[in-house]
Amino acid sequence: QVQLVESGGGLVQAGGSLRLSCVASGRTFRSYAMGWFRQAPGKEREFVSAMTWSAGSTYYSDSVKGRFTISRDNAKTTVYLQMNSLKPEDTAVYYCAAKDQNSGSYFLRFGRYYDYWGQGTQVTVSS
Repeated sequence: QVQLVESGGGLVQAGGSLRLSCVASGRTFRSYAMGWFRQAPGKEREFVSAMTWSAGSTYYSDSVKGRFTISRDNAKTTVYLQMNSLKPEDTAVYYCAAKDQNSGSYFLRFGRYYDYWGQGTQVTVSS
């Protein structure tokens, strides 16, 4: 079993920055990819970003491209999401997820293909 724990959320003003962390534990962790998703009140969960562990390939949604950066620390089995130029519409609960199988980058954008999820961390951006 894999456990994922997010941290780093909080309240920030528009234009500010936050860095989210997701630490994986429970077994030797070499999943195919890690992803970040978010869910705002009354809205469906949406893809934010993903990264493959081995190649380090990164993927972003159009809404965060150029503002958010995903990175990893293999030694600590941690993935980060650096969020800059935050907007009120970025307000949501952010979840990290791990995907075990390499089924192609196309599927990284869909939460239903991930195998493990964290409990989420709240990000609130005030205007």
